[in-house]
Parts: sequence; structure tokens; C-alpha cells
Amino acid sequence: MKLAIISDIHGNAAALEQVLEDIFNKNISEVIVLGDLVFRGPEPQKVLNMLRGTSALVLKGNTDEWIIRGIKKDEVPETDYEIMNLERLWTLDQITEEDIEYLDSLPTELSLNISETLSLHGFHATPKDLFEVVLPSESTDVFRAKIMTNPQASIYAYAHTHHPLLRYIDGKCIINPGGVGYTFDGFTQSSYAIAEEENGQLRVSIERVKYDVDRVVNMYEELGYPNAALMKHVLLHGIHPYEVKLKYKGTISHVV
Repeated sequence: MKLAIISDIHGNAAALEQVLEDIFNKNISEVIVLGDLVFRGPEPQKVLNMLRGTSALVLKGNTDEWIIRGIKKDEVPETDYEIMNLERLWTLDQITEEDIEYLDSLPTELSLNISETLSLHGFHATPKDLFEVVLPSESTDVFRAKIMTNPQASIYAYAHTHHPLLRYIDGKCIINPGGVGYTFDGFTQSSYAIAEEENGQLRVSIERVKYDVDRVVNMYEELGYPNAALMKHVLLHGIHPYEVKLKYKGTISHVV
């Protein structure tokens, strides 16, 4: 099996379109999506339609949970709570009740056999928590305790951080595909991962895919997105919203 692992689309249909085309051109047989489908992007409805038009195995992420049940005050900094709720309401206006039911129906983890000897455990953040952050810089012990909780798996795929990662611990592989909608590693290209078994060996790679960033940035403004100025900097610079706050404070009206 040749498997593509994608995540963190965040309503960026233009990026998703290019990634799916790249996947198709590489003759990949299976696609899994590790969550965060619609929140904080200009085209949430289009993203959902595109995903449901594929045979991809789709999981729920933390921002999908926010769309379903709302954002709790203790889940975001107090100064960000109001604007993030405006972003959520804007997203809800773009999608249907059926879309919300679809998001609510998504599982939070999956197990998949890639071959007779290789099995994958996939989830958005950690198996127990959609919101927990495990950064690439964490210690081996942290990865063992929080990511490698299924002893039967030989591959662990998680997302949430927007940082692509390939790491081997105890002879097992940990994969973070980064993000389709945007990444936080300083690059503006989308990222995703490919895993395949070849002659009994696992081959894994991180792929980068270009898309029209400027067009998406303009869409935020044209569609009246509540936090357009913030998202412009995130997409154009490939950095976390909190880095935007530090670097561009005073140049944008709302910063999360």
C-alpha cells in the first residue's frame, strides 16, 4: 500500500486541490486526513465537498470540535476568545447543518494495516486529547508516553502542530505531515506525508506542494473574514499566529 497522510486543511480549498492533484499523480492508493478541516479558511464548504468526493479516511481535529460545540474560554487566551468566536460564527455561516453533522460523526483515531507487517495508528493530536500539543522538540520519553500508546502499531501519525516531522523511536516511525492549509515552519507551501511498504521496508517522505497563496490571501479580504489581517501574515510567512503577534503587532487590527 502507498499511503498519503494529510492534515490541517483549515478551509484552504486552493491548497487542498493542489495536494490532491499531487497525490493522484503519484498513484497513491489510500489517503487519510488527520483533522482540522474547515476553521480559519475562506472556503470551508468547498473543502468538505472535495473531501467527501474522495474515498479518504477522515478524522476529527480540535478545530472541527470547536465548530461543532463552540470554543471554551479555557481553551484559548482570554484576549483571543472574542475574535475566535467571530471566526467560528463566520465559518458556520458558510456551511450547512449537514456539514456540521458530518464533522460530528468523524472518528478521533484509526488503525490501518499498510502491509502484513506494518500497521498505523492515526489521530489528530494525541490518542486521548484533540487539543494536546506534542512539538517536534519534545523528548523521546514524551513521544513514548503521549504518541506511542498503541504497542501494536509500527507507525504513529499525528498532526495539530503544523510542523512536518519524521522520527524513529524504538524501531518505530512517528509521522507528522505538517499542514495543507498552512504550516508553521517558515515555508508557504503545503506539506503532507507519503508512507509505503517496499520489499518489506517502510519508506516515508515529506512532500511540499505549491499553491496560489496570494489568491487565498485576497479571498480572506474579499469575503469579509473577521481575522483576515492575521491570516494574511500566517499564510504569507508560514508562521504561527503568536509569532505574527510578536512580529507584526500594530500592523493588524486583530491578532490571535
